[in-house]
Amino acid sequence: MISKRSRFDRRKVWAQLGIPADYPRTRHMPVQREARTLVSIGRADDDGKILRMLPAAAAAWKRMRTSGAGDGVKLLQLSGYRSTARQTKLIRRKLAAGQTIEEVLRYVAAPGCSEHHTGRALDIGSPQHCELDEDFAKTPEFRWLKKNAARFGFHLSYPRGNAHGIGYEPWHWCWRR
Repeated sequence: MISKRSRFDRRKVWAQLGIPADYPRTRHMPVQREARTLVSIGRADDDGKILRMLPAAAAAWKRMRTSGAGDGVKLLQLSGYRSTARQTKLIRRKLAAGQTIEEVLRYVAAPGCSEHHTGRALDIGSPQHCELDEDFAKTPEFRWLKKNAARFGFHLSYPRGNAHGIGYEPWHWCWRR
C-alpha cells in the first residue's frame, strides 16, 4: 500500500545521507510500502506519543498484550508506524550527533526499508526496561514473547547474526500474517 501522499524520493535522500544505492540487495532489506490505512493503538508507554498500526496488526497486538497480561507480563508499546520522513529525520539526527552512516545503519534501517513503514512493526518494552537495547532480552516480557509471539503472528525481526546486518534488536517485533 503505497501512500499517494508520500513524495519520498529514496534515491535522492539516500545520496544525501550516504546510503549506498545497493542497500536493499546487500542488506537483504526490501523497499517497504508505506501503510495507508492505520489505526491508533493508544499512546506509547514511554513518551506518550500516539502510536498507529495496520488494523489487523493492531488487533493481533491487542490480543497478544492481553494474553501476556493474563500470564503476568506487561508488554509496553514503545513505537509503531514510522513514516519515511520520520525515519529520515531520525538518521539525520544521529549523523548530526557524530555517528557515521555505517554506525547508524547498524540499528536503523534506511528510509524506505524499515518494517515500521508497513504499520506491522512494533517496538516492545517492559516496566523494568523501556530502553531499546539488548538488555530487554533479560526481561520476563522478552522470554514470554519468544515463547508466545508467533501464536499472534509476531516474529523477532533482528535476532543475533541476522542476514540484514542489523544489530540484535530483541524489542523489534513484526506481524507477518
